[in-house]
Amino acid sequence: MSTSKHYPEGLLGKKLGMTQVFTPEGASIPVTIIQAGPCYVLDVRGQESHGYNAVQFGFEPKKAQRCTKADAGQFKKAAQGSFYHIKEVRCDVQTLGWGEVGKEIKVGDVFKDGEVVDVSGVSIGRGFQGVVRRHHMKGQPMTRGTHEVRRHVGAVGCRKFPGRIFKNQRMPGRMGGENVTVQNLEVVGVRAEENILLVKGGIPGARGSLVVIRKAMKQG
Repeated sequence: MSTSKHYPEGLLGKKLGMTQVFTPEGASIPVTIIQAGPCYVLDVRGQESHGYNAVQFGFEPKKAQRCTKADAGQFKKAAQGSFYHIKEVRCDVQTLGWGEVGKEIKVGDVFKDGEVVDVSGVSIGRGFQGVVRRHHMKGQPMTRGTHEVRRHVGAVGCRKFPGRIFKNQRMPGRMGGENVTVQNLEVVGVRAEENILLVKGGIPGARGSLVVIRKAMKQG
């Protein structure tokens, strides 16, 4: 028995910031504002030629003189200008009708109010951090003779056996700057004329960063 993985459709977007909206009952809902699209189909990946189905999107236009020759040649086939971001989104291209190179996909064509989405992005970089901030460790006692190591990690191994530190031990190190996906976020509003998507709660990334919005793979 063979099973095929389902990849829901999605769009590229840019995180603009956070605000709040109010329900008719007066309740405040924190939302993230995302500029979702318009995205343009630059290329199509097929099962026969590439081994998977996906569409390559171009997002956020830029001046042609800022492109490399390689990018300019790629953009020329779509004839929709030049873009800052090029990214593939796995989806069933033929079922969606996105197989035409140069096709424009807007936020209103994919999402609607009340849907649940998954948002992926690169988390904000925090630099080199200690274990208290990075792993939420308790630290050492503030009294009882503790000196200069109040925010240090405790024991990480034994000198007798195994005589070394195991891999994946929680230690100080670089924090943030990682690919993060937040699942099952509710779409509070879709402003199709402005290409704006309002999503309940926070999403990964700094203001102005690239995000990928997909229809939720896990409902609930």
